[in-house]
Amino acid sequence: MTAGESHGIGLTAILEGIPAGLRVSKKQIDAELAARQSGYGRGGRMKIEHDSAEVLSGLRGGVTIGSPVTLFIRNLDWENWRDIMDPWEVNESARDAALTRPRPGHADLAGGLKYGHTDLRNVLERASARETAARVAVGAVCKQFLGTFGIEIISHVVALAAISAEVSKMSAKRIRQIAEKSVVRCADKKAERAMTVAIDRAREAGDSLGGIVEVRATGVPVGLGSCSQWDRRLDARLAAAIMGIPAIKGVEVGLGFAAAGLPGSKVHDEIFYSRNKGFYRKTNRAGGIEGGISNGEDIIARAAMKPIPTLRRPLMSVDIVTKRRFAASVERSDVVAVPAASVVAGAAVAFVLADAMLEKFGGDSVAETRANYKRYIAQVHGRS
Repeated sequence: MTAGESHGIGLTAILEGIPAGLRVSKKQIDAELAARQSGYGRGGRMKIEHDSAEVLSGLRGGVTIGSPVTLFIRNLDWENWRDIMDPWEVNESARDAALTRPRPGHADLAGGLKYGHTDLRNVLERASARETAARVAVGAVCKQFLGTFGIEIISHVVALAAISAEVSKMSAKRIRQIAEKSVVRCADKKAERAMTVAIDRAREAGDSLGGIVEVRATGVPVGLGSCSQWDRRLDARLAAAIMGIPAIKGVEVGLGFAAAGLPGSKVHDEIFYSRNKGFYRKTNRAGGIEGGISNGEDIIARAAMKPIPTLRRPLMSVDIVTKRRFAASVERSDVVAVPAASVVAGAAVAFVLADAMLEKFGGDSVAETRANYKRYIAQVHGRS
């Protein structure tokens, strides 16, 4: 559960269910937050905020104690918005700053009509992608939990506008090494150069760009998720979590949409067996999930992000009070936020997988969860 407005005091997240005994690194949480704020083409807000997570509950001496973990990220920009965003008093500054011009592509109009607001700031403050900072902090904790089982999450940009990266022959480890040093979180250096040029051109034109991000989870055991009910399928849970990121308009697992145009012989992964490996596949077109259950291969999910809807050359809209046409209101914005979206998508996947691991293996302490996990893995290997 997260709470907080874009220009409010800060963002809060409560993470329920992390077992006791997990050593948590604040440095790793803050590193994930910094990665979300970085990237070529980010806007002015990133020059103001330098996100760092405060832990308000759930840890003692850097180790989880089994109670809910509460994370808090202060909005440094709050001081500039105190008069407008005060929780108790709506003063003249707030009235003068009321927004009545919905921006195309945002939640402004739909949210204003839904909640009955005439000041659309009440909608945009929560609908803002600023909220994703809280999810990244949560994801950082989940990644540390998953790491105790050898599960690693790698997220990177595979396309920006019409420019695609070629990473099909690269290992997950190599992708992570290069992408984390890239200004656009892209593991293809040639594509990276073309992407930065495209961003510069869009900035000069007052326009914005979208793209595609990919998340890979390595070391995931077979058996997470379920085929018994639609909402327990691991791919459905992953898709929902990723789609919940602002501006994401499509999610695919494995071949995804490309599978619709191929014959079955080019889509499904043949199964092999050897005494050393047990059951295995030479391809991973399913993206690590079959029938809603992880199959032991790397989980691969991609998400399509639309261009940021706030443009420096604004689109036309209609004032909700006067009904007159105006150029849409302009908030401080990015030219592109696809690199940041890859970090958020990695956090979303980490949360879902941590949830699925605890669902499968239970445990009130990390030691108990690990013991249950080891027994299960031994059982699976015994059948192989």
